[in-house]
Amino acid sequence: MQYHTAPSPHEKADVTTQKIMLSVCIALLPAALAGYLTFGYKAVLVLLTATVSAMIFEALCCIVMKRTQTVTDGSAAVTGLLLGMTVPADMPLWQICVGSFVAIVIAKQLFGGLGKNLANPAVVARIVLLILFQQGIMTFPAPERNAIVSATQPVSGNVTYWDLFLNNTTGCIGEACVAALLLGGIFLCILRVITPVTTLAYLGSFTICVFCSGGDALYQLLSGGWMLGAIFMANDYVTTPITPLGKAIFGIGCGVLTFLIRCFGGYPEGVFIAILLMNLLTPCIDRLTHTKPFGAAKPMRKNKAAHG
Repeated sequence: MQYHTAPSPHEKADVTTQKIMLSVCIALLPAALAGYLTFGYKAVLVLLTATVSAMIFEALCCIVMKRTQTVTDGSAAVTGLLLGMTVPADMPLWQICVGSFVAIVIAKQLFGGLGKNLANPAVVARIVLLILFQQGIMTFPAPERNAIVSATQPVSGNVTYWDLFLNNTTGCIGEACVAALLLGGIFLCILRVITPVTTLAYLGSFTICVFCSGGDALYQLLSGGWMLGAIFMANDYVTTPITPLGKAIFGIGCGVLTFLIRCFGGYPEGVFIAILLMNLLTPCIDRLTHTKPFGAAKPMRKNKAAHG
C-alpha cells in the first residue's frame, strides 16, 4: 500500500472556485439591474463588453501560455463585470476592452493566473483607464427617464441622502444604487463567501476620519465608488489578508488612505487607489498577523558543546 503525504487541509470542502464566482455574479446582479434602469441600454453594452472581452483574453492567455484552460472557473467573468461597474455607461467600448486586457493579461496572467496576482485585476485596470483615458472615465452621463423610484427628475445640486441611497445621481454604472450593492453584500455574507470584517473596518476608519475633519461622513459613504469597493473589491480572496486581524488592519488602511486621497489628493475618488496600495501591503500584513499553530514550539538549537 502506498501512502501520500500532503499539507492540510485533507478533507475536501463543497466550495469551489466556480461556486464562489457564481455567487459574486449573482450578488452583482441587483447593482447591474439598477445600472440598466438608471442609464439604459448603454450600461448593458458596457457590462457585456467588459465581461465577454475579459473571458476572451483569459481563454487566449491560457492557449498562448499553454496553461490549463481557466475561463470556465468564472474568475474572468467576475473581473470583467466588476470593471464594467467602475466606469461610466457611455465610455467607448474599445477603451473598455483595453481595461479588460490590462486586468486579465497584465494584472492576472503575467503573474501566474488566479491566486498569484498581487493586486485586484479590476482595480488595476480601473486605475490604468483613469490614467490613459481620464476624460472618458470622468465624464458621467445623467440618469435616464426610466430610472427607478424618484430618479425621473433631473439631477440638481440639492442631492439628498435618499437620492444617493437609491439612484437619483450621476456616476459610474456600479454607483447607480447603493441599496442594490448592500443587498449583494448581505447575500455574500449569508452564504459566507465574504466576512464583514474588512468592510466594517473600512467603514469605521473612513467615517472617523471624515467626522474628525468636519466633513459629512454619510454623504461621503453614499457617494462615489466607496460601497462597490468596500464590499466587492476589498474582500477579494487573493489580494487581501487571511486572518481576521489582518482583514481589520487592511480595512482600516483602506479607510485612512481613501480619506487622504479624497481630501488632499489630485483625484476626487480615492477608493480604488487605496485598495491597490493596501493590496501591495497584504503580504506584509499576513506575515505580521499569521497565527501560531496550537501546540507549536520553536525548534531548540543544538548544543555546540555536544559537537566538540
